[in-house]
Amino acid sequence: MSLTGGVLTVPAPSGAAATVVRRLSGATQRAVLTVGGSGDEPPVTIPRDPAREAARRELSKRMYHENDPGWFQRALDAFWDWLGRLFGTAASATPGGAVGLVVVILFAVAVLAALWWRLGTPRRRATSAAVLFDERPRSAAEHRAASEAHAAQGHWNQAVQERMRAIVRSLEERALLDARPGRTADEAAAEAGRVLPAHTDRLRAAAREFDDVTYGGRRAGEQSYHRLAELDRDLERTRPALAHSTAGTARSTRQGAAE
Repeated sequence: MSLTGGVLTVPAPSGAAATVVRRLSGATQRAVLTVGGSGDEPPVTIPRDPAREAARRELSKRMYHENDPGWFQRALDAFWDWLGRLFGTAASATPGGAVGLVVVILFAVAVLAALWWRLGTPRRRATSAAVLFDERPRSAAEHRAASEAHAAQGHWNQAVQERMRAIVRSLEERALLDARPGRTADEAAAEAGRVLPAHTDRLRAAAREFDDVTYGGRRAGEQSYHRLAELDRDLERTRPALAHSTAGTARSTRQGAAE
């Protein structure tokens, strides 16, 4: 825009803007001819509202929006604008501005990385409502055979699961545990510990191993399987500490003392 000889001049528009100007000029001229009659008569000024409506109708045509960004691009631009405003607000509230905010973010990432390295991947705690047997009833020998087959293939998770089931089923077959559907590994270990007190701690550890592998998302190893297999063999050789046997021994002791 410049003043030349006292006349205000504006650079000619180009592209889509020139098209809009030409169309608006044509519409204005047609409106003038319609209102004023002929081109020789003085032009008639169009009121503001009709002129605005004519411009709106012209600009709403599809040809002016062919290169507009799509909805995904608009949403992405809106997201980046929001993120920029958020970052700007946080930077203004942080000592040191943007540099201070970057330092705070790096410190938080370092703390999270240290916790992850120290504590490992978070694991869901086993639920006490999860049952030990979830398939058709099988004998202890069948569970042992399945466990050994899994161990031979290096499937330690399945080997540990089947060995724990073999332990509990063996105790049921020996009538040391009642055959109760819906029993959990923790419940079986607690009940078996009352009749086999010498193995209470190992039974509880085996139950935790089963829960961690089955419901806690952990992976078992060869050592875990061998611990359960050794416990299974030791339980087979262990005689139970039954209540009636303890009472009979106590009575015999009292009678011997009396004699």
